[in-house]
Amino acid sequence: MNRLFIVLTILIMLTHCKDPNQPDIKIDVDTSKILHTMKGGMGASWHAITDVLPLNNDKYKYKVREIAPLGSAYGGNPPSSDTLAWNQIKNHAAWLGLNFIRVEITHRSYEPEKNNFAWESEEMRSLYHILDYCEKNGADVFLQQMSNFNEWNAYPGVHPLISAPKNLDDYANGIATLIEHLTKTKGYTCIKYFCMTNEPPGGPWGYWWEYGDSEGSINDAWKRLKEEFDAREIKIPISGPDWTSMPPFEVEKLDMVKYFGAIDIHSYDGVDKKGEANLKKWADWAHSQNKPFFLTEYGNMSLGWGTDDPNQKSFEAAVSNANDVIRIFRAGADGVNRWSFTNRGDLDGQWQLIKTFDRDTKTYLKVIEPENEAYYGFGIISRFLSKESSIIECKVNQPDSVIMSLAVMSPSKQLSVFILNKSDEEKIVSLNISNFPGKELNVYQTSKEIVNKPGFELNAEHVFGSSNPKQVLLPPNSITTVTSYALKNKDKGITYE
Repeated sequence: MNRLFIVLTILIMLTHCKDPNQPDIKIDVDTSKILHTMKGGMGASWHAITDVLPLNNDKYKYKVREIAPLGSAYGGNPPSSDTLAWNQIKNHAAWLGLNFIRVEITHRSYEPEKNNFAWESEEMRSLYHILDYCEKNGADVFLQQMSNFNEWNAYPGVHPLISAPKNLDDYANGIATLIEHLTKTKGYTCIKYFCMTNEPPGGPWGYWWEYGDSEGSINDAWKRLKEEFDAREIKIPISGPDWTSMPPFEVEKLDMVKYFGAIDIHSYDGVDKKGEANLKKWADWAHSQNKPFFLTEYGNMSLGWGTDDPNQKSFEAAVSNANDVIRIFRAGADGVNRWSFTNRGDLDGQWQLIKTFDRDTKTYLKVIEPENEAYYGFGIISRFLSKESSIIECKVNQPDSVIMSLAVMSPSKQLSVFILNKSDEEKIVSLNISNFPGKELNVYQTSKEIVNKPGFELNAEHVFGSSNPKQVLLPPNSITTVTSYALKNKDKGITYE
């Protein structure tokens, strides 16, 4: 009897003993269940502004901040005449598959004096370089006027970099003339949205709309610009309010939405569960108004902010940004834009994806190379995400603090599943994909250790057949993409289909 009991006990233990190769983590993707189809895609800010110095702050009662007065929104590009360097930058943009790009200028870039339009200024030539890339590669442009920056249309005593426009008729005329020049004279079709000012008051922080000793309302400027666009039959939607940082959704503050064709905000707080819920309120409301919703700047200041702090270009920052991208798209956003693509790295932090500038010699580089950790940590998502993709159902049986995942389907029915392992441990995931028969899936992976290997290239680690479930080994603190796209490192990223 005792012998039989022992045998039964062993059998029960063996029956319930866990197979060490059986993963605890399960990700279930159902391609038949579409949650949201984006109006945009994924990109990074690309600035056409060359310089803002000297500030001449002593002239003004209402001064601009002395340190990084326009942040890293200027000086990241080589001279417009350096076509060899610009061609390298465009090749990097194509490799990353940038397809929703926030492009920054100031009003001074094209109208430094009233009714005197400088279509061949250095900043306009830089703008043409960027728009040429977007036009050729099918990228959508979110054209952003960062600042008025004109003495001739500034309020008395206010530095023109932060001044609201004194004459709204002149202001609206200048912007509309720019849009007509770019779309009619130059023939660009890539400009899809226009935003007239950067981060004005209204959210938790605002800086760029100062009246000095006078009073006014930014709503009047939005109204006047919309009137000018309508009078000239300019169909490009105006976007706003462009508030930062992670402004709470408060519909009572949004009376100006009647002038907008799109809604956008910024966040530098990182996106946590609470932030995702707030973004969903913004997105749901925007969509109820038949307007797309964008996060046109995102980053995480808690990782470091300053010219000598390299953390923003680290793989740790890439993981934080991947967390944000997943949450932003899960919330229903139509597009995201990282700060930033080009950046000198000596202004307000090293946010750049590529190296265009030597911080020590203060000169532009002739050979443009990637910032490996930031570049590949961003590109492992951006390369495999077509604009106008659909977010599809993706369920994970783990908390977001351990594993996060997002699944997207392109317009031509190509699947990409992005998986973020936030833990310090290697994980095995069982990936089950429903309603997606007959296509091979390629596995791409990045981590701090992987991207810093000599000669690293982002090629597929291995290929799956069509059987389910599929087991995926996730390195610690890594970003993995499982996709039906079969891209080699030499190939361009997917911008559109």
